[in-house]
Amino acid sequence: MLRRLIAFFCALLLSLSVVSPAHAHGRRLSPRPVVFVHGFSGSAGQFETQARRLASNGYPEQFIEGHEYDSTFTVTTVEQVYASLDGRIARLLDRTGADRVDLLAHSLGTALMQSYLRSSPARAATVAHYVNLDGAVADAQPGGVPTLAVWGEGSTERQVGGAANVYFSDQSHTQVVTSPETFARFFEFFNGRAPATSWIVPQPNISLSGRAVLFPTNVGAAGARLEIYRVNPYTGSRLTSRPLAAYDLTGDGSWGPFEGRGDAHYEFAVVWDESSVHHLYFQPFRRTDRLVRLLTSRPGEGLSGLVETGDDHAALTISRQKEWWGDQGSAGDALYIDGRQVLNAANAPRTKRAIGIFAFDAGRDRVTDLGAPIPAFFATPFMTGMDVFVPAGARPISLVSQPRGGSGRTDALAVPAWPSSGHRISVQFNDHPN
Repeated sequence: MLRRLIAFFCALLLSLSVVSPAHAHGRRLSPRPVVFVHGFSGSAGQFETQARRLASNGYPEQFIEGHEYDSTFTVTTVEQVYASLDGRIARLLDRTGADRVDLLAHSLGTALMQSYLRSSPARAATVAHYVNLDGAVADAQPGGVPTLAVWGEGSTERQVGGAANVYFSDQSHTQVVTSPETFARFFEFFNGRAPATSWIVPQPNISLSGRAVLFPTNVGAAGARLEIYRVNPYTGSRLTSRPLAAYDLTGDGSWGPFEGRGDAHYEFAVVWDESSVHHLYFQPFRRTDRLVRLLTSRPGEGLSGLVETGDDHAALTISRQKEWWGDQGSAGDALYIDGRQVLNAANAPRTKRAIGIFAFDAGRDRVTDLGAPIPAFFATPFMTGMDVFVPAGARPISLVSQPRGGSGRTDALAVPAWPSSGHRISVQFNDHPN
């Protein structure tokens, strides 16, 4: 009984020290819903890491959403983006019982959200805090909403007037969205206190859900079938002949929830037809993730339609929500494909801001040539392309990333060498250290 009483009072004292009245110290007793709006060619997947950090600090996963749209504006208009955001905010407030939402936007999304908040007092009244991530400048806080502006590399003259302006001059454009430093700043801005952790706290059992979308429009990959397999982490080969889960994709491409393991490796196979399968691989998710985005395209369309294919070689798309720097020496990144370092000053200069890499046998000559990037891909914002011959066959492809930052960390994935004549391979590395 004495031990129980001691434990009770210790718990009571701890709760009093951690949770103080919001009106007394500006701290919130419970979180508000969070909405992230991406920039050009982006998606909600760019907020995956921050969503898992928020959940690691007590946010319910269902409080965190991404608002997606076609950033090329070929299938949607700005007015439609605003109207659908109105609906999203209304649904979140109704479902959670919150008074307002907290809103973040990146790059092109900041120009959209600044205009959105200024468009009517009623819209501004639904937003408690706004975070402007490395995007548009402004003379005043949009719509009068309290604003935090986070800026990456570039001029420190950029600002949002009246806002809290923070400068991370050593961080690149997309890195600003996903970095732990940015997370710590906006978490405190939202909650009036520092986060307990900026790490992703692992869970043994997790739930995964998201969308399969056409890049870069974010239109749902309707008409395809999604199959999920658990794979061998050392080879990428499937551990079962039948998928653990399968979904017929319709409408906006939503799928899930899929119940899995936080430490497991999975393959997401987007099956367009018997002759065209897109295989997507990730590092272990560690904890529940509702913002998984499977970026694909219909066979022969988009950037993937420019990839030269064949039965004897594999074609890779390698991404990370943190730019690849190939021209910064020891202060940059290294990426190895089957033991060959493929990043250099020609194909991944810091100024390119590449987060996506297309690697395939250009010219189908079975020769790797890293002397120059592949022009069509290098000309696309945030993308690059390189001529790398990777033989198709039984031997798996080894992919190793050594991120910049001096931590000595190495991220490694192995995937099957599917022949590019009927198979596409996408690999996404983590942008975070754990």
